[in-house]
Amino acid sequence: MAQEPSAKIELTEKDLSRWRLVEDFQRRLAQAAQVQKLAPTWSDPQRKLDASSYWSLFFMGLLNPVVRTMRGLCAAGKLRRVQQEVCRRSVSLGSFSEAQAVLDPKLLREVFGQLSREVCPPPEAGAKAPRRWLAQDGSLFAALPRMYGCLWRRQGKAQSQVRLHLSLDRERDCPVRAAITPGKSCERAAWRKQFQRGDGYIADRYYGEDYQLFGELDQAGVAFVVRLRDQAVVTVLEELPLTPADRQAQVLRQAWVHLGGKGHRLDKRLRVVWVQTPKEVLILVTNLGPAELSAAEVALLYQQRWQIELFFRWVKCILGCRHWLAESPEGVALQIHLALIAALLLQLYTGQAPNRRMMELIQFYLLGVATLEELWAGLERERERVQKKS
Repeated sequence: MAQEPSAKIELTEKDLSRWRLVEDFQRRLAQAAQVQKLAPTWSDPQRKLDASSYWSLFFMGLLNPVVRTMRGLCAAGKLRRVQQEVCRRSVSLGSFSEAQAVLDPKLLREVFGQLSREVCPPPEAGAKAPRRWLAQDGSLFAALPRMYGCLWRRQGKAQSQVRLHLSLDRERDCPVRAAITPGKSCERAAWRKQFQRGDGYIADRYYGEDYQLFGELDQAGVAFVVRLRDQAVVTVLEELPLTPADRQAQVLRQAWVHLGGKGHRLDKRLRVVWVQTPKEVLILVTNLGPAELSAAEVALLYQQRWQIELFFRWVKCILGCRHWLAESPEGVALQIHLALIAALLLQLYTGQAPNRRMMELIQFYLLGVATLEELWAGLERERERVQKKS
């Protein structure tokens, strides 16, 4: 179940011609527009800024290390090369700001979905097909104080935040499903809308507080490995034996159980696995039996849940989503969708989620400092370095 290292990617003429991320993004936007139509306001002949130019300029800003503000992005839109390759004409600060409120992110969600299926194809249907395991979690993104629609109170203080709910493919380290809501939204409620039959999910103890959710997942044909809180009420029905591999994975015990106390008990029988870590004992629950998923595999799956935390950090720190090129909740939602699309495009081109060194090489190329051949050689060196460390 260990993740296979990315295969070495050879540079071809096709690759050389396709290393234009904005152009690729624009092509995918045009394809998605055939499925998801824009609001009528974008057909108004008096509107000078078209949606594709707005999104392309926004997308370029995420990848360009020079741009840090909306004003700077609009200033870049006055440059001749940017107009030729990105936005067709200059974009005023007022037009850029106004566009956030009239653009529906459905089109970006369509692009994200298409890219996700390309980078991380869904498993084939059939009883013998391997199950796809997804890490599920949410992360808060601090917004600007002017985003009053995102305001909510936390520990007595007003907070301005939005939340990204993400399902990340464990094996390919690829985002599969995403939803963006105000910060106060419930992560379990978002999960109810995201899971699909046949999937397997790994989640932390926040998701383990709702026992009825376990019943809904099982009834929907969804497998899960979720951590329980230490205070969880566990009634042991039958102790299960451990194999040498289980003990080597630091599994202390496993048993069939019922969860919950009087009046709140889940009638569905589940399996609980107790795993010793250097800091504490983890209590993990799953609806799969030992024949389908050994106790050692349960422990390993939950250990790999940290991939989603690393992905959130990557989006915030490396893709620059700690600062905003937008001043509204709608604009922030657009920027996060664009960041996820950028992440998938970068994975498609490089064969993995680029680390900080890779992103610096990509940005040098986009700035015109490095040639494409130098970029590709640098990416290959970095891939080999990462593989030697793993």
